[in-house]
Formats: sequence, C-alpha cells, structure tokens
Amino acid sequence: MKIPFRQYFLPLIAAAGTTFAAGVTQAADATPVTGGALVWGVETDPATLNPQLNGQDKTKLLLRNVFESLLSRTADGGYVPWLANEYRISDDGKTYTFTLRDGVTFTDGEKLDAAAVVKNFTRLKDAAYSGSASAGPVSKVADAKALDAHTVELTLSEVYAPFLDFAASLEILSPKAFDSAQLKSGGTEIAGTGPFILKRYVKGQDIHFVKNAAYNWAPKTAAHQGPAYLDEVTYRFLPESSVRTGALSSGQVDVIEGISGNDAGLFKDNPDFTYQNALNTGTPYSLFLNVTYGPTQDVKVRKALLAAVDVDAVLKSVYRGERTRAWGITSPIDAQFYDKTIEGAYGTDPKLANQLLDEAGWSARDGEGFRTKDGKRLSIEIVQAQATVRDQRNVLLEAVQAQARQNAGIDLSVSYVDAGTYTDRRKTGQFGSIANSNTPTDAIDIEYHYLPIDQGGSINYSRASAPELLTWLKAAASTLDAKERFALYAKLQRFAIIEQAYALPLYEPEDQIAAASYVKGISFRQFKQLPESAYDIWRSE
Repeated sequence: MKIPFRQYFLPLIAAAGTTFAAGVTQAADATPVTGGALVWGVETDPATLNPQLNGQDKTKLLLRNVFESLLSRTADGGYVPWLANEYRISDDGKTYTFTLRDGVTFTDGEKLDAAAVVKNFTRLKDAAYSGSASAGPVSKVADAKALDAHTVELTLSEVYAPFLDFAASLEILSPKAFDSAQLKSGGTEIAGTGPFILKRYVKGQDIHFVKNAAYNWAPKTAAHQGPAYLDEVTYRFLPESSVRTGALSSGQVDVIEGISGNDAGLFKDNPDFTYQNALNTGTPYSLFLNVTYGPTQDVKVRKALLAAVDVDAVLKSVYRGERTRAWGITSPIDAQFYDKTIEGAYGTDPKLANQLLDEAGWSARDGEGFRTKDGKRLSIEIVQAQATVRDQRNVLLEAVQAQARQNAGIDLSVSYVDAGTYTDRRKTGQFGSIANSNTPTDAIDIEYHYLPIDQGGSINYSRASAPELLTWLKAAASTLDAKERFALYAKLQRFAIIEQAYALPLYEPEDQIAAASYVKGISFRQFKQLPESAYDIWRSE
C-alpha cells in the first residue's frame, strides 16, 4: 500500500484555502501589517513547556508558536506537507517513510534532518523521559532510522491505524534539547522550528515570544508564507474569566481566550470586538467513574448517577446556553468515529435512578437526606486536578452535586488537588471519579481512556478492564478500513456509556476567543479546532 505523499494529498491542498467556519475571515482587500506586539490574556499557566510532555490542551496555544510537526491537517482531516514534503506507507501497513523538507533549522541553529527526527521518536519511547507516553502510540515503533539526511523510516511492530495521525502531529524538538537540564520542564533552551522563539517565562505572570526572522516553511494551511507578521507576542496568565474580560474591555490586553457564558454577550455583535468559538476534537469533559473503588464498583450505582443528573439543565444554568451537551466517548466533530445514535439513548430519569439505588441496597436515608447502606453514606469523591480547573468547571461540578443530591440522594464531593497528589491518587486508584477531557484525534483519545492501564490506557480513569474493550480497540487499531473502525468504536461507545456507565459525559469542550477589532488573522486549527498560533495574526492600527 504505497501512497506517495503528493499524489494522496494534492486534492486536499486545494481545500486548505477555504474559510474554516469557526475562524475569522481576512477581508480580501485587507493588507496585513508587519510589526508590532500583541498581548493575549490566557486562562492556564503551563505545567511544562515541553510539548511532548504537556497534557494541558489549553497550553497548546502557547507551545504551537515554537514547535511544529511533520504534517499539517486540513479541515476534512487530510494531510498536507509541513516539516515533511511527502510520506509513504508500506504494503503491509507497518513501515512509514517521511521525506523531510530541505532548509529547515531549529532556532538554536541545529538543522532539521532525519537523525533529529529519529531522536525524537526514540527518546519518546524511553519511559525515563516520557513516562506514560512511552506506552502510547510510540510504543508501536519497533525501529526508527535515518535512511539518509532527509529520509526517516519508522517500522511498527504491528499494523496500527492511528499511527499516521500520531507521527504526523508529534512536535519535533531540537536534538540539543535532549541534553538540556530543562528538557522536562521546557524553557528557553528547548528549541523548535516555529515562527516564534521563547524569550521569557515567569510562572504565574506571563510568557513572552519574539519573531523567528529566519522562518520560511509554513504549511499550505497557513494564511501566508515567510516570517510572522508580529514582532513579539506576550501571553498573560489571568485565571479568572472576569479578569480576562475586564482586561480586554479596558484595553489592557488585545485578545483573550476562555470566555464564560455570562460574558460572551459582551463581545458578540459588538463592533469594537470580534468573537469566535469552536468545539474541540477528542473526549468530552466527563466524570469517569471508578469501577474498582467505592460505591461506583456497582454498575447500578453508576447508572443511577447518569440518570440522576439533568445535564441539559446544569449546562443552561452554568453556561447560559453557550456550551454543547456531550453524549458519547468522543466529540461529534470526529464524525468518522462518533456514532450519534447514542444521543438521547439515555438521560435524566430520577425514578429510574432511585429504583436502581434501592435495588443496589442503598435504600435508607440519613438525617441530611443522603442514601445509606449498612450505616455508610453513598459518597462518591470526584478528584479534579487544580491545574485543569477552567471554563467554570468548578461551578459546573457544584451544579452536578446539587442534581445528584436532589434527585437521588447521592453525596458527590469534589477534591481539588495539586499535581503531586493528583498523580498519587491516579496511581493508587483511591478515588470515586476523575473529571477529564482531552483532544487527540483518530480515536487515540478513546484508546487513552479505555485500554487497560498497563497497555496504553494512560488516562483510563474509570479503570475499566472488561475484555470486550481490549478486543474492540485492538481490532479497530489493526484495520485501515474506516467503516469497520467506526462500527467497532460504536459498539464500544454503547457498551461504555449505556451498558456499563463508565462515564457521565457533560459537555463538549470548546475554545472561545474575543479580540479588539484591530486584531486580524486569528483562527483555529482547521481540523483539531484548537486556537492557532500567532503566526498569521497582525494589527491593523
């Protein structure tokens, strides 16, 4: 199955110039202005500046300025050249060969060559460097080698359908980075090939980038070629939504992301600002229910929780209609894997919730109205990493708590914990639920959540290990037939949500961006729909 890159992708390149629905179009008669600075208010301070170790979707906006990948994605999910000019897959589906673009350099002066790319893949396989990521898609790489200065050959141990998406999107670090003391934390010593260079990072305050004047290898999905328009861009960390809104309204910043449902109306249809939003790909924000600890070991308790919570009412009260309800295990914009027949197949049913809890033996009530069994309260602890508390999720969880108590007498408690505690709780499995979302595409997100923990399920927070899950996921990964993969993920989705209630999907994560009207060129990535880098942005002043 040899697929020349240009033959396979040229039909898709033509679509790259079309307007992405969630993006702001650049007026045909507008002439971009070179120079100037931009200040952007953002919600999340990075836990690491190494993109290969970063698990925070919100910080991809920052890291995208510095680090790039082999291929870029089009709106319809296709691929176009970026750091690689072409690729091919062997007939047996196990060998991927990438031909690199000539003349690309890292901002520390190192050349992008095959040896540098090979080093990125081989180091990622090392658990001492990458931790749980080493058990993910990169674990399928049996051999990585440079055939010559511009040709990379990756041989897999088995056919793995999502591998192209993974390999194409891996952020490539300079080979010097792997010898730096900053490797895991990231920093000014960790260079990429991107249009900007990291100059300063002050935790809790801001991060500052300057233009890479030598940059000249943007993908065809970009709005222009050559260096970035802006000379510099600073992202200020403003965790409170109201503070970000106030900073933009008062002119202290030029752009903000992460806008509450209450504040969206301040910028929509306001000629002084632009407002845009886009749903993310990947797994919706969900409560993953631990099947190995506490009351949620009982499927009837898990199903009762799903029936007890009126998700539509919760979202309306918290977000004022500005968020989209989730139903399944992946985003509806992942159309090739999302089976929408799950929508409405379950939902709020307090009568059923109470019936299930009675059957499970939680039939008594304590003085506060919570259900009990053998003198113990029906309590489920939700563990939420403090670093990922964003988009009013704390308010959302409070509303879910109220629904569970009111409709079924379930005591949901929420523990906000630091990174170290979060890691410990995950390892020990001492939690009732973990709330999480993520954005990987091509069903890699499904694998992360539903493979066994020791076989690539790095964020299998439900700790589900039913043999059916592994069977379906292995079968889906081992075929390149899109219809067959869809059918397998559809079975898994129904099993995981309706039959086993491993998770309570709440809403589809999205990004919102508001900007002063003089800021032009803001957009979202055409496929993954995360905010794009500052490369195409310019000021009309």
